[in-house]
Amino acid sequence: MTPNPLLPDLTARAIAAAHSRTSACPCGTTVTLAERPDATVVRHADTVAKAHAPGITVTDLAPRLATATHLPEIFLPPLTTRPVDLHDRRVSLWPYGTPVDPEDPDAAPWEAAATLLAHLHRTPAPTPLPPMRGPAKAALALSRLRATTEGGPAAAVRRAWGALPSWARDEAPQPDTATLCHGDLHLGQLVRYPAPDGPWRLIDVDDLGVGVPAWDLGRPAAWYACGLLPPEEWNRFLAAYRAGGGPAVPADGDPWPALDVPARALTAQTAARAITKAVAEGRDLDEVEQALVDACDRMASVPPELVREPAK
Repeated sequence: MTPNPLLPDLTARAIAAAHSRTSACPCGTTVTLAERPDATVVRHADTVAKAHAPGITVTDLAPRLATATHLPEIFLPPLTTRPVDLHDRRVSLWPYGTPVDPEDPDAAPWEAAATLLAHLHRTPAPTPLPPMRGPAKAALALSRLRATTEGGPAAAVRRAWGALPSWARDEAPQPDTATLCHGDLHLGQLVRYPAPDGPWRLIDVDDLGVGVPAWDLGRPAAWYACGLLPPEEWNRFLAAYRAGGGPAVPADGDPWPALDVPARALTAQTAARAITKAVAEGRDLDEVEQALVDACDRMASVPPELVREPAK
């Protein structure tokens, strides 16, 4: 089998970029931070090179990189706003930021994440952007599930998905076409910059766009609804978002009419990915994965809340 040249060539790009930034690079080993079909990411010293998903074009990526550059108080700013081509993939270059420590859940920066989201949602897009890609990614996960398996747990996920409004299934425009959204918010999308202990910033602009801001709250809302996120942490997140003036939910009262549809969609997306992965690995679902499927089973019997207009 011929080795894929992407990783060594991406590594060479990271090394060259790091050396161009300083004449005193500490060098050392270049680390592969991610190697997946949709992203390959390597780090050399204080520089990170990311090969984006196949099919992403310069037209897709350039306005998103420009937005991150214009909003350095929210996003980690890229080193360049123009991606380069490498083996038919678009490559962007970034400074290194310290990620969230997955081994220290008590230090999870829920307030920082919520405050950054509130700021993002209140900020006009500095350049024209395409729709936020959250619903499109969820629809892709369900498409892959259908191609993998039809029976068993997959049936519950498909029923929950089918009950969602068309915009959440990426079959119609989103009801909000103006609010700036991250599109794929979770704690892995935050880093401290400058490393190691600078302020928290958002990363990963691949799904950035305009759309329904409640989608960015949907994953923690889904984890909370499924019993995977403790109420104390959910309440910290929600309170910080409201304190920051975030428009996705009312300033007080019940937030769920705004959050219900995104939370359901992201539960279905995550469950679909879990089933697809388990089938590929020839194993049963683990406890967390089964909890997601069980939540889909419950959701299918209760109609979702109607989406409301964003709070002003």
